Amino acid sequence: MRYISTRGQAPVLSFGEAMLTGLARDGGLYVPEAIPVMSADEIAALAGLPYEEVAFRVMRPFTGDTFSEEELRRAIAAAYAGFGHAARAPLVQLGPGHFLCELFHGPTLAFKDFAMQLIGQLFQIALGREGRRITIVGATSGDTGSAAIEAFRGLPSVDVFILFPHGRVSDVQRRQMTTPVEANVHALALDGDFDDCQARLKDMFNDFAFRDAVGLAGVNSINWARVLAQVVYYFTAAVSLGAPLRQVDFTVPTGNFGDIFAGYIARQMGLPIGRLVVATNQNDILHRCLTTGRYETDGVRPSISPSMDIQVSSNFERALFHAYGGDGAAVAQLMDELKSTGGFTVSQGALQLLRETFASGRCSEEQTSETIAATLAETGELLCPHSAVGVFVANAHIRAEAPMVTLATAHPAKFPDAVQAATGIRPALPARMADMMDRPERVTRVPNDLAALEALVLERRAL
Repeated sequence: MRYISTRGQAPVLSFGEAMLTGLARDGGLYVPEAIPVMSADEIAALAGLPYEEVAFRVMRPFTGDTFSEEELRRAIAAAYAGFGHAARAPLVQLGPGHFLCELFHGPTLAFKDFAMQLIGQLFQIALGREGRRITIVGATSGDTGSAAIEAFRGLPSVDVFILFPHGRVSDVQRRQMTTPVEANVHALALDGDFDDCQARLKDMFNDFAFRDAVGLAGVNSINWARVLAQVVYYFTAAVSLGAPLRQVDFTVPTGNFGDIFAGYIARQMGLPIGRLVVATNQNDILHRCLTTGRYETDGVRPSISPSMDIQVSSNFERALFHAYGGDGAAVAQLMDELKSTGGFTVSQGALQLLRETFASGRCSEEQTSETIAATLAETGELLCPHSAVGVFVANAHIRAEAPMVTLATAHPAKFPDAVQAATGIRPALPARMADMMDRPERVTRVPNDLAALEALVLERRAL
């Protein structure tokens, strides 16, 4: 299995090389040269299997010879052993034809755990084999950072630096990043928004001298292995609801487009997904683009669903690459336009292909709160604000001929203020995390400045 850049000018890599590299050297994102397809019989055979076995069967064709079967099985088993539900990603019915896929039973109570826990295990295997030390720098709007820290804390061959927007994550999200005591963990509160964090991260990757000097690796959703791990729960959910004998639709609350792009990969693999619905909050650039064909940033507005407060959705580049027929030069031109002018127009042909796969919708702040309250009253299910955005948008796209699955991306206790304002109930953290709000924090406030960030990483990483 070979991996190529969405911009067409970077070296072709193996799975392991793409995983440890993260961002391609031409600024693009790695994607598989070809997407393996599962037959209807192979998909049907997934019914009733443990989550770990489904994960092995879905991911194995993508990993090539980087890991042996035994290594991959061992990594998968270790990744999900600490999840708080035996099904890992259980389904809950909200109403006729509408189901919630709970993705918040991992150690940091967010869907990012599905990928990050696995990447932590795979990195350990690969780095141990090669005797390498790396520096992971990540950007987060809230959940990726804590999941990365949980996966890599205390590992002897990794230093972890996580950039998050100062004052723009929830208290629980922040404390998940700032309370770990391991010396290899560094939480950095950047003066700016998530797009600034993500831009500085990409700048570091594009500074090749710095990148090579520190052994820079990325675990944001720019990393293909992140997307691959998220493909699995589309299969488990769809097969539970009758696939491959019938279509299943999915609605995904998304800001950076990684989670829903995983659904696109599942669809390309042969899973009969009918609609993939992009659910956005008031930072609705993806909905606007799919509606008008124009992708144009207009500033991030803080919301009660902060993990979606994004204007530059990195993984949308992967969708564009497929929509433009694998034309890396065309994608590179669009990304240059975005960087220089703040936007670009999708060609009519590419837009038509995107619309054939993705629908979209927008949920306001008021609608988010109303959905949290209404869902609790009608079903007893308490939603986090991001999941509520998904449920609201999904309700407008439910079809009689196909069940709808909304991905519940985080536990409501990660956003207690918003949930309490909507319902009067303040959700409690699990017992194992009950003292988190009392633990001392370790955090460094940093400017939105590349040179300052690089100097800090060089100073603090283990030598």
